Amino acid sequence: MAAASWYHRDISRVVAEELLARAGRDGAFLVRDSESVAGAYALCLLFQRHVHTYRILPDDEGLLSVQTIQGIQAQCFRTLPDLISTYQHPNNGLVTPLLYPVHRARRAPDEDSDGEDGRGGHVATAVPAMVGTWPSAPITGRTHIPQQLHQRLQEQVHSSPASDFLGFLAEYLNHHVQLDPEALHLGHPQLRHLGTTLATACRALQGEIDLTLAGLEMLARVFDPPLSPRSPAREQGLLPSDPDLELLLHKISTVNNLLSSLEKKVLKSLQEMVSRHNLALPSVAVAPPPSAKPLAVQSFEVKVGKSQRVVLMVDVESGTVTITKRGSGSPEEMIPQDKILQLIKYQSVQNKVRLVCARESQKSLSRDFVFPSARKREAFCQLLQLMKIQHSNLDEPELISVYVGTWNMGSTPPPRSMASWLTSRGLGRTQDETTACIPHDIYVVGTQENSLGDREWVEFLRASLKTLMAIDYRVVTGQDIWVPPRAQRQHISAGNKGAVGVSFLFNGTSFGFINCHLASGSEKTHRRNQNYSDILHSLVLGDKRLGGFDLTLRFTHLFWFGDLNYRLDMDVEDILAHVTKKEFQALLAVDQLSLEQKKNKVFLQFSEGDISFPPTYRYERGSRDTYVWQKFRHKGVRINVPSWCDRILWKSHPETHVVCNSYGCTDDIVTSDHSPVFATFEVGVTSQFVPKEAPGSGPEALACIEWESVEVILKTTSHSKCYIEFHSYCLEEMQRSGENTFQNCDIPGFLKLGWSSKHLPVLNPILPDLEYLRDQHLLLSIKGVESCESYGECCIAMRSMIGSTAQQFETFLFHRGEETGSMRGLMRVRVPRDRCSTRERLYEWISFEEEDAEPVTDALTRPKPPPQRPRSRPRSLPEPALGYTNPAYFIFEGVP
Repeated sequence: MAAASWYHRDISRVVAEELLARAGRDGAFLVRDSESVAGAYALCLLFQRHVHTYRILPDDEGLLSVQTIQGIQAQCFRTLPDLISTYQHPNNGLVTPLLYPVHRARRAPDEDSDGEDGRGGHVATAVPAMVGTWPSAPITGRTHIPQQLHQRLQEQVHSSPASDFLGFLAEYLNHHVQLDPEALHLGHPQLRHLGTTLATACRALQGEIDLTLAGLEMLARVFDPPLSPRSPAREQGLLPSDPDLELLLHKISTVNNLLSSLEKKVLKSLQEMVSRHNLALPSVAVAPPPSAKPLAVQSFEVKVGKSQRVVLMVDVESGTVTITKRGSGSPEEMIPQDKILQLIKYQSVQNKVRLVCARESQKSLSRDFVFPSARKREAFCQLLQLMKIQHSNLDEPELISVYVGTWNMGSTPPPRSMASWLTSRGLGRTQDETTACIPHDIYVVGTQENSLGDREWVEFLRASLKTLMAIDYRVVTGQDIWVPPRAQRQHISAGNKGAVGVSFLFNGTSFGFINCHLASGSEKTHRRNQNYSDILHSLVLGDKRLGGFDLTLRFTHLFWFGDLNYRLDMDVEDILAHVTKKEFQALLAVDQLSLEQKKNKVFLQFSEGDISFPPTYRYERGSRDTYVWQKFRHKGVRINVPSWCDRILWKSHPETHVVCNSYGCTDDIVTSDHSPVFATFEVGVTSQFVPKEAPGSGPEALACIEWESVEVILKTTSHSKCYIEFHSYCLEEMQRSGENTFQNCDIPGFLKLGWSSKHLPVLNPILPDLEYLRDQHLLLSIKGVESCESYGECCIAMRSMIGSTAQQFETFLFHRGEETGSMRGLMRVRVPRDRCSTRERLYEWISFEEEDAEPVTDALTRPKPPPQRPRSRPRSLPEPALGYTNPAYFIFEGVP
């Protein structure tokens, strides 16, 4: 089965159709795995420019049969080759017999990897199946060989890279191929001329086989000298270069036998030695499981005040920060981690930070430090954050680090080392060398056009991470995904590309990851948008109870990445000029993905790190100095402008903690025409909350969620009455409101609905504790009374709604990736007084602040309270007002 060249395994339907279209002859066929039925196959057959697909289904006994036209009795076969052999004959229920198998073939190394119209993903060759015997009449010349066969074989030679081996084959095709059928007709048992050609072409292989065989024989004689097999070639004194194909096959068979028997031979010999001489094999100590390398003490030279320079030394293992004046041998001050109260990053000065520390007295010390670069400041902050985490007394983490990488590998094997990719080094916003080798908690690696098998690729990545981080990461599910347990994986095809998704629950925080490959071509923006929509519609991930909600709302944090294939709408000469000058903002202004996001066509409310690295596609393979933007096709020259095809985006619930610490690409991995892209994130997670007072230990004090009013505007021509569904992990079950009490459809294309407090339910969370409720979210869905179909969904954070007075909220409504309306209202979350205790999260001690006019340096001050976290609102909207903040709905406020 595995050797059948017409079996293309799990290629998509579209790829199969493209391969057959390239073959271009009636009767061309291939077999692939079925996309709809596990364990089944799809037989794809070309006839009159249409691809006919027949499902090959196994029965309960494992017998295979083809679903053909009605009236044709199904035939059963034990193997797939037997089935294909039968259907190569006519009158078996197919539109045409199987005549020309389309063979698997590697894509040529210089082929572009964008997969456009099937010309970049695979290279297929189609030759007729040579079944049966040669004709009985004598063949006197080349003209008696079928012309199509000769022409197709010639195309194979001329379309392949030049080599000595192909030179021998060309000689055979041009001068000797017609002689073998004559010899067969005259009674010769073999294809003599073909055998001579292959033996001559394989002379180099003869030498390699001899060297390998000699080494294996030497090893075998060590353990079993009398029985060591010897090559017949040596006994007969044949030269290694003797062009005898039979000898070569015998040598290969001998090597195969030696390799398969050597392990048993060595084991048996060792066992006999132990028993005969009463020996004991040396014991092998079991190595302890690998642990992370201890972090070395890191030093940062910084400026204090106007001119003074000091050295900050961060020792994560001991939990201290030491301040030493430059040139001084003794430290000026040593600060334990538990005395560091706050770390304030200045936004106007990207390389400046303020450290607030506790003193024995009631006062505290605040000091400002200016680093050589913003990257050094970020490295210092990351080390202090890691120090806080390692020395905290928490049973479960509150902050984890996530690595996300995407790479279109261009159907070529990866290089031996991928250290720059996995440690976020290269171009753009990269990791500083002091933090690059700090292991992340989760690694998510998405690839496209990966030529390696799943197991081979996974083991390669595991070994790479173990070498770099000294940690043996566990692969739980899915190719290229490293995640905790309780994970869910699904793959779908979208157009001529596809997507794979993984979701899991990390304590009380849900994660989703989607790796995709969208349609290619500068002019295919609409098709890429449709691919995105198809993925949203088809990918089934997350909690099944939330299946009716927009996919992007089902997770606390959703990361979407891959070869999105969006291009730059600019002439290639202008693009190259901007790239040379590193004028990336001018290019981002014509970036299709950014433009489509602004139009609310795709990736609504998704975020992306700042792009400060050059376009990652289309490079000349083997270099990162040259973009190859011309592709020569049989239809003409196609232009592939340099573009940021490879992207990493994310979307999180409002008022959650997620910070992108790096976003860039490598500059030393050159095997593909795409550069690998990486991003790292600091993500806040919630623990499985355990209340201080066990339920039932006393009178139950309930928290409650109360609504004063809700107002909704829908983009719809429907006049249906609606109700609201309320979902949350903090509720025992879904709740719903009554029908809307107010309705206005005076504005064409819009429906305005309203609910009063009497028609909105009071919700009681399962736990009343403030520390628990401030991390919870509510998912709301607006549904029609008659159809029960959703008109839009949204997510509301409870953190800002907690208090004794009602708070205003406003948010967009989404459905299937599109904005469908807006919701606003007043609500409050009441918490019992005895359940109002809370604590600062580990990620809350770092804050941001604008530059002070006169920053205080080395002065004793009380620590500034952390700035209030702004309530999360739809991006790019002004601050809340009495009216709608979305300009699309100003018409309801009387604004023209």
